[in-house]
Amino acid sequence: MKVFINKRIPEEGIQMLEEAGLKVVLPEEDNLQQEEWLKYCQSADMILNVGQNKYGKDFFGQCPNIKAIALYSVGFDHVDMDEANKRKIPVGNTPEVLSKATSDVAFLLMQTVARRASYYFEKVKSGNWGNFDPLHALGQELYGKTLGVFGLGRIGFEMAEKCKNAFNMSIIYHNRSRNAEAEKDLDAKYVSFDDLVEQSDVLSIHANFSDEEADLFDASVFRKMKPDAIFINTARGGFHHQKDLYNALVEKEIWGAGLDVTNPEPMEEDDPILGLSNVCVLPHIGSATIEARNGMARLAAANLIAFSQGEKMPHCANPEVYE
Repeated sequence: MKVFINKRIPEEGIQMLEEAGLKVVLPEEDNLQQEEWLKYCQSADMILNVGQNKYGKDFFGQCPNIKAIALYSVGFDHVDMDEANKRKIPVGNTPEVLSKATSDVAFLLMQTVARRASYYFEKVKSGNWGNFDPLHALGQELYGKTLGVFGLGRIGFEMAEKCKNAFNMSIIYHNRSRNAEAEKDLDAKYVSFDDLVEQSDVLSIHANFSDEEADLFDASVFRKMKPDAIFINTARGGFHHQKDLYNALVEKEIWGAGLDVTNPEPMEEDDPILGLSNVCVLPHIGSATIEARNGMARLAAANLIAFSQGEKMPHCANPEVYE
């Protein structure tokens, strides 16, 4: 069977696929145009996808030969799961292996924003240390404050655990379902969405994204947050309305924001949010560690190898295809 990988992944994953007898096809250039990408897909049996290529009804109609897709990511919101299910196409993802790395970035953003580190780093780079001013651009401490987690799965749990251990923060969360492990181990308290928004000193998003949640964090939500609250998003940019977030920061409805994902992504280089001293933006690097990316390659390869051998993918985002 032929596997198309649209961008080069760590060699370990490629080697696993080849040792399993699969033919791996890699393009000469990483950044394929849509037409070129589609041609590669049309000549393959399986896809190992890196990035946010869209897999909808049109794609499946043009590529009826595709039998399985392995995503080099945890999120699968760019795949039309209803269509994949209808065609009995399993879609694999890479959960857990990047939980620590992604939560590290959320924890980093929280501290960077709290102490305005990005702002001060820019001052150092420009040689503008300035004179000592006891009141200029002060940060805030996080000890004993309340972390609110929207989507307390594995990544959210890792973030909450770090915050509790480092700063003795209280943990509240809002989920589709209760997290008994977090309630037992972290003394996390389940609250309504409104209570999460109103009570959090730091509100961090770690949920899986769906179209129904597009722009969930908009002007009406930011207005309900504490004026000294910090907003963190390392999940998907679609969760927040970026212009509303900018306005909330400028109007001092919230205190600061740390983003590893933006709306849109990539964001425009002249986006005014980049000029604010209480904001830190990173280019979606949540999983950007050697350990996490190697782990993702192994899981993605294992998903396709299992399928090629007539077995269930070990990490399948739509297990109902096997029913």
